[in-house]
Amino acid sequence: MRRIKLTVAYDGTAYCGWQVQPNGITVEEVLNHALSELTGEQIRVTGASRTDAGVHAEGNVAVFDTESSIPPERIAYAVNCGLPEDIVVVKSEEVPEGWHPRYQDSVKTYEYHILNREMPDPMRRFTAFHVSYPLDPDLMREAAEYLKGEHDFKSFCSIHTDVKDTVRTIYDLTVEKDGDMIILRISGNGFLYNMVRIIAGTLIRVGRGAWPPERIKDILEAKDRQKAAATAPARGLVLKNIRYGKSR
Repeated sequence: MRRIKLTVAYDGTAYCGWQVQPNGITVEEVLNHALSELTGEQIRVTGASRTDAGVHAEGNVAVFDTESSIPPERIAYAVNCGLPEDIVVVKSEEVPEGWHPRYQDSVKTYEYHILNREMPDPMRRFTAFHVSYPLDPDLMREAAEYLKGEHDFKSFCSIHTDVKDTVRTIYDLTVEKDGDMIILRISGNGFLYNMVRIIAGTLIRVGRGAWPPERIKDILEAKDRQKAAATAPARGLVLKNIRYGKSR
C-alpha cells in the first residue's frame, strides 16, 4: 500500500465546494470517482483545505492510499484523462504512509480578487468580485498591517462553526493594484471558516472610506463577528498554495 499526494487545481464555479455532501456535486467526489476508475479500487481522498462552493484553487493538496502499480509521478497524467476540464491534478508524488495533509506544519496562501471599475466584466464574472465604487488601496494596505501576526480572529470567523480556538497567525497580507484589479494576498498558519472572505469584505469597507484603517484594532479586540463587515462572495477567492515543512 502506498500513499500518494496530489496537488489539485480547480475552477470551483460548478461545484458545491470540496467536501462530499448530499446536496450537490463536489471536487472531492469527482476526484474519488476518477481515481477509482483509474486504479480499480475504492478510492477516498483526504484533502488539506475544504474550500467552499464557488471557491477556486491552484494548489489544494489531497492524499489517497492505493495498491496500484502506476508510478506515483504518472498518476497525475493518467487521472487527468478522466477528469473534467475544470479540475486538474498538477502533480502526484509518493509520501510516507502516515503523512496527513491537515496535520503537518504548513503555510497556506490565498488570494482574493476584486474587479474595481464602474462596469462588470463578463469574462471575469466567476473569478473576481466586482466593486463599482472606487477603492483606495493605500487605506486597505494600512488596515492590513493591523491583521498581521498572531491574533484572536473570532471577529473574522463565521458564526456557523463550532471551533474552540480562534487564534491564528497571519505571516503576510498584501494589497496589490494591477490595472482595474485589486488583489489581496494572505499567508498564514491556518484560517477559520470564511476568515479570508470576511477580511476581504472588511478591507473593502475600509477602501471605500466607510471605516478608518485603525478600526481593525477595535474589530479584533471585540471578538464579535457583528463588528466586522459582510463576507465577500466566494467567486473572488482562490487557494494559491500550501507549503509544508521539512516533512514534505
